Amino acid sequence: MQTLQWQKSTYSGDSSNCLEIAATPAFIHIRDSKSAEGPQLAFQPPAWSLFIFHATADRHPHPSLAAQPSLGA
Repeated sequence: MQTLQWQKSTYSGDSSNCLEIAATPAFIHIRDSKSAEGPQLAFQPPAWSLFIFHATADRHPHPSLAAQPSLGA
C-alpha cells in the first residue's frame, strides 16, 4: 500500500482546523486535519481541477463559458 504524503495550506499556520491533501498520479486525497484516521475523499485530477476552478470562481475575472473546464458527456 502506498504511503500518502499529507500537506496542508501554509495559510492555515499551526491551526488544526483545515483540510490536508495528498496527491498521487491517480488521485488527489483529502482529509480533515483534526481526524487523520477518519474518512477521506479522493478525486481524479481532472475532477479536482474542476472543483478548484469553481471553488475559486470569484477570483477569476469574468471567465467566458468557452474557457471554463467541463465535466464532459
